[in-house]
Amino acid sequence: MLKKLILFLILSSYVNIFGQDTKPPNIIMMIGDGMGLSAISSGMYSNNNYTSLERTEYVGLLKTHSLDNLVTDSAASGTAMSSGVKTYNRTVGLDGSLSSVKSILEICRDRGYMTAIIATSTIVHATPASYYSKVKSRYQYDEIASQLSKSNINFFVGGGEKYFNDRLDGRNLINEMDDYFFANSLESYKNINSNKIGYLTYYDEPIGKNEGREPSLEDIAHITIQKLKSFGKPFFLLVEGSQIDWGGHDNDSEHLISEMLEFDRTIETVFNFADKDKNTLVVITADHETGGVAIVDGNREESLVEIKYISEDHTATMVPIFSLGPYSSLFKGVYDNTEIFDKLEAIIKK
Repeated sequence: MLKKLILFLILSSYVNIFGQDTKPPNIIMMIGDGMGLSAISSGMYSNNNYTSLERTEYVGLLKTHSLDNLVTDSAASGTAMSSGVKTYNRTVGLDGSLSSVKSILEICRDRGYMTAIIATSTIVHATPASYYSKVKSRYQYDEIASQLSKSNINFFVGGGEKYFNDRLDGRNLINEMDDYFFANSLESYKNINSNKIGYLTYYDEPIGKNEGREPSLEDIAHITIQKLKSFGKPFFLLVEGSQIDWGGHDNDSEHLISEMLEFDRTIETVFNFADKDKNTLVVITADHETGGVAIVDGNREESLVEIKYISEDHTATMVPIFSLGPYSSLFKGVYDNTEIFDKLEAIIKK
């Protein structure tokens, strides 16, 4: 309660500075799944010692533990960030008593915002699912897809077509979602003129960037932002670089670095928009660290790094959080990942 009062007082000072008629900001939430500080550093040193994160205004650190485990999974951490509650590993959109909780995307949607989710995993994976779904197990993919079909999210892009049209229950959700247009390519996604579009990029899980995954996350993000902006309303966009985590799990440095480089290019795309728009808050973080990544050698002149791992799973180390744009100073400091929701909720309800 005290933290929420402090947030209210801080936000009141923003109103005094900018005036009572300040428009609600757009919010772009970017999650690098499994993206610890060493993963960021690996991408930076592999990119001529530069990362787009150097453009951020404020930096902080997040505690990531779940309700039942010091080492969180993506479902529990996704729920913490999206809905402000600690829950059990593998649980999506439910609190510790297994009651449904509203996500920041759902709150924005109900307040008239445009909404979108894009991911380099399936769209029903734990992190994106935590922004629209309520299930006891993150592996209830058919049920998560069914809930997405009723979520009224304006635009969603990711893999996992089979959970919509090749289901155990025989339903074809794509046919049932008659208020949506479905794209079959990046070009068709760009050209469809509708406020509800689904683009299922792969039948199952998308392949890794190092294996040639297309379309690129930065291109999807650019097109999605332009679509959201065209409606003249505030918007909430979730962008997940999902497979940074998979590179960490597999202790596969080529996969990890290729995903980090794509995520960094997407950050640049988002920042370029935010700099021009002047009313877009960008928050970038990770749900947890994966692999216990350590850089043990390399060559800065040749943009090479040598990585060692201590695990094939997640770790409990704190993860960085970066912010840029209006209200971005709220996100500096060291705090629990549930406070991301508190801060975003306070901003949109100010």
